[in-house]
Amino acid sequence: MVATAEMQAETCYTYKDYLETDDDYRAEIVDGHLYVMSPPTRYHQGIGRNLLVKIALFLEGKPGKVYAAPFGVRPFPRNDLRDDIYFEPDITVVCDPSKLDDRGCNGAPDMIAEILSPSNAQYDMLIKFRKYLQAGVREYWIIDPEAKTVHICVLEDGEYRVSIYGETQTAPVSVLPGCFIALKDIFND
Repeated sequence: MVATAEMQAETCYTYKDYLETDDDYRAEIVDGHLYVMSPPTRYHQGIGRNLLVKIALFLEGKPGKVYAAPFGVRPFPRNDLRDDIYFEPDITVVCDPSKLDDRGCNGAPDMIAEILSPSNAQYDMLIKFRKYLQAGVREYWIIDPEAKTVHICVLEDGEYRVSIYGETQTAPVSVLPGCFIALKDIFND
């Protein structure tokens, strides 16, 4: 995922601008810069689907919702829609229904999972990591399909505590007490 020179020109994009476009592409906005997202691979989509299903089954009959991309997240929402940060995470879990509207989540979701690809690894591991931490996302999963690992970042005292799990392990979802994900099931496509 790379912003072209045209995208990085002096233009400062906002969520309102994004809503007014007719273009049929997925993009995110970070500090006013527009980042057009490449389509995910079949394996990437399979991992996302597998995780979504596991969380959705756990949430049946419980409060909380899980969503797959393209589901909009405005971590720092403004009433005038001039947010300069907007994301479409691979997987989003929201436990507070007051944060939801017809377009997505307004405020920090409880959990976000991003699946790395060669074009977005640094973006997800550095830029999104910092923004999700600043917004107060309580749990951030960084899923590496090649290494078959998951970095689970849990918010504690204003910082992320990071634990790494491999494909043969079972990982807890801390924001959903009692939810455990066998990672072999996530990476199985």
